[in-house]
Amino acid sequence: MKTVLTAVLLLALSITSAISGPVRIKDLVEFDGVRGNDLVGYGLVVGLNGTGDGLRNAPFTEEIMSNILERLGVNVTGEQFRPKNVAAVFVTAALPPFARGGSQIDVTVSAIGDANSLLGGTLVMTPLNAADGQIYAVAQGTIIAGGAVAEGDGANVTQGVPTSGVIPSGARVEREIEFDLSSLNDVRLALRNADFTTAARIESAINNDFGRPVARMLDSGTVQLNVAGTQMISVAHALGRVENIAVEPERKARVVVDQRSGTIVMGEDVRISRVAVSQGNLTLRIQEAPIAVQPNPFSEGETVIVPRTQAEIEEEPGIGLAEIPEGTSLSEVIAGLNALGVSPRDMIDILKSIKAAGALHAEFIVR
Repeated sequence: MKTVLTAVLLLALSITSAISGPVRIKDLVEFDGVRGNDLVGYGLVVGLNGTGDGLRNAPFTEEIMSNILERLGVNVTGEQFRPKNVAAVFVTAALPPFARGGSQIDVTVSAIGDANSLLGGTLVMTPLNAADGQIYAVAQGTIIAGGAVAEGDGANVTQGVPTSGVIPSGARVEREIEFDLSSLNDVRLALRNADFTTAARIESAINNDFGRPVARMLDSGTVQLNVAGTQMISVAHALGRVENIAVEPERKARVVVDQRSGTIVMGEDVRISRVAVSQGNLTLRIQEAPIAVQPNPFSEGETVIVPRTQAEIEEEPGIGLAEIPEGTSLSEVIAGLNALGVSPRDMIDILKSIKAAGALHAEFIVR
């Protein structure tokens, strides 16, 4: 386990060292107004091999199936049908910026009833609405499910998530988002990770590239670009030039911990002050072993259950009191922590305690 932790931490070191060079502005910011929009729809998947919704448990499936059939001219009023090859689903998609009518986008299909699998199913024509209630795309097509199910009378095996799938290019854009980019006089660049130093470097890099003050930092997360000052023939040309300018971003010192997998990732700017750590484990074990006491044969009485509890406490010796020297680099921090010889999950608790003691100089994120 110690070797695994060392490998993970050294991987973090190599990654942070590799990305310490200049980065394009397009990878650091979002251009104000140039954004996608989320779409959602409610539809029906047909053609399932007996793995659809149980209509007694999902009456909404029967309702939408009746509505679709009636729109197609089939009168099913008062009819009772219980097919097992249909499933009600939510269909989600992201409408990219500047998507034009007739272009195609990917969609994700997820079952909302008690269907076992969407494998082999076909999504029937489903309108996709945005937050304003308008229909912007229509989805239809064969679903590529994300898993498989095999079952018999006594057992079943499920791999992946068969109740969710995707349809590549499964929706066609029917309505365009009204946004006139060419009418903008100023464009704001919104940093994905707000930082005053990075914003100042973006401002300086843009001004140096154009040779005049066309960019101005408004705050730690926003840089304003004067499009007219760039003297480009259009806003699109100006943004195309700006987004490829290289800037070296400033990163916060962070320690990211995933408690479920025991993964610890540190940035290269993490520092630990000189601190002493003691760690040990205390285990309390309680076992119940009741005894049944029965009367003698042919005698009066009844069986009595006598409780019997065994309780014990085990305390592991731990690591004693160990000193972690002051870390001036990530490699020294790793060496100091690994010198304690503890498992990754114990290391998470130690890092929490070091942070609480004020000796860990980094943002501590637990997922």
